[in-house]
Amino acid sequence: MKKLFGTDGIRGIANEYPMTAEVALNVGRAIAYLSKRKGHSPRILLGKDTRLSGDMFEEAIIAGICSMGVNAISAGIISTPGIAFLTKSMRADAGIMISASHNPMQDNGIKFFNSDGFKLSDEKEKQIEELIFANNMHKLHPASKEMGKLSRLDDAIGRYVDFLKAAFPQEINPEGTKIVLDCANGATYRVAPVVFTELGVKVTTLFDQPDGKNINLNCGSQHTDALAQEVLQQKADAGFAFDGDGDRVIAVDEKGTVLTGDQALAICSAILKKEGKLKNNLVVRTVMSNLGLSVAFQKLGIDSVFADVGDRYVLKEMLARGAIIGGEDSGHIIFLQHHTTGDGLITALQLLAAMKKEGKLLSELAGIMTIFPQVLINLDVKNKPKIESVPEIMAAVRQIEEKLGDKGRVLVRYSGTQNMCRVMVEGPTKKETESYCRQIADVVEKMLC
Repeated sequence: MKKLFGTDGIRGIANEYPMTAEVALNVGRAIAYLSKRKGHSPRILLGKDTRLSGDMFEEAIIAGICSMGVNAISAGIISTPGIAFLTKSMRADAGIMISASHNPMQDNGIKFFNSDGFKLSDEKEKQIEELIFANNMHKLHPASKEMGKLSRLDDAIGRYVDFLKAAFPQEINPEGTKIVLDCANGATYRVAPVVFTELGVKVTTLFDQPDGKNINLNCGSQHTDALAQEVLQQKADAGFAFDGDGDRVIAVDEKGTVLTGDQALAICSAILKKEGKLKNNLVVRTVMSNLGLSVAFQKLGIDSVFADVGDRYVLKEMLARGAIIGGEDSGHIIFLQHHTTGDGLITALQLLAAMKKEGKLLSELAGIMTIFPQVLINLDVKNKPKIESVPEIMAAVRQIEEKLGDKGRVLVRYSGTQNMCRVMVEGPTKKETESYCRQIADVVEKMLC
């Protein structure tokens, strides 16, 4: 049983277990020790988002890495997909990202990438935990003259910008297009405006003044009201809101309407299908996908398979089945022809390219999918017993499923990164869907909160 890792690395409230400086130090020690082999001088790359606690964790991890005789390279503030790219391109032995993604500033996390830019396997995470909990890494330290050293990667942003621009079709000229970017006061605040500006796009940027405490605060992919208003005010063609670590994006069309991640996935999948580039005619999506995506794929003649919630599980299915695109309704989309992980900037670039290729407004492209009414209620819970082990919750779910029949569905699951239970219901009308979701949520609240 893993004790530190969740569905996406280690995450929690900064300065509370497991997100403490002591754990971070030992994480650095463990991954450094595992990267060592005879005749090889390992290097480990680190990046962070703009959270106040990022400096503390960065210094602790670097101290752990260097104490094991391994060199550390700091890329500074950069996105999670930026670290994945740099780890692979620099042939580093591992990449570490300090971020809690879309979570509020008091949270933080540690994510890991292997030398190929993919997130660590469950087996590797287990090895890290075993080393930490064995509590004997102080016995594995090398002599003082063999300690590692730290270097700074001063051109990290420039390298990443060039990589991103290469993901935009060279034959398309987006010059004159107007967009608004919401950088969530997070990791994309420097790189996002540069990428689009260098492509010739007219850019207005919001929430690009991080102070360590305002990351994701009423902005970013979870809070798009300000972005939608600015798109309308600027009469822009589109708006894009990133989360704190830049691995996801939510788009807003020229009418100020917010697109779901499922709509973005449908648009990009349809383009790949039309161009004959949709490998195996297959898209991977999650169990949280809207029913409307199933209908859209059926009309488009596209096959799809479900994965568990979490980008690592989407990627696992993509690799196993030979798919090049997959994603989540949250806006986390993976384009394997461009990157090893989800990248909000690449997704935004692909949506912009789709608009230019089709000669259509983003609102027109979004019409490819009709969204079924969906209600999601998040409940903070005291503990996480298996949902199937709570008879009262299962009875409530079965009752609603019987009422819905084939006109909707129910999903009750825990968050992989927070002490939260998510109750999701899709149905034929908004009123029915809200009522059914509330009924199940009331039972969950009674039993678990």
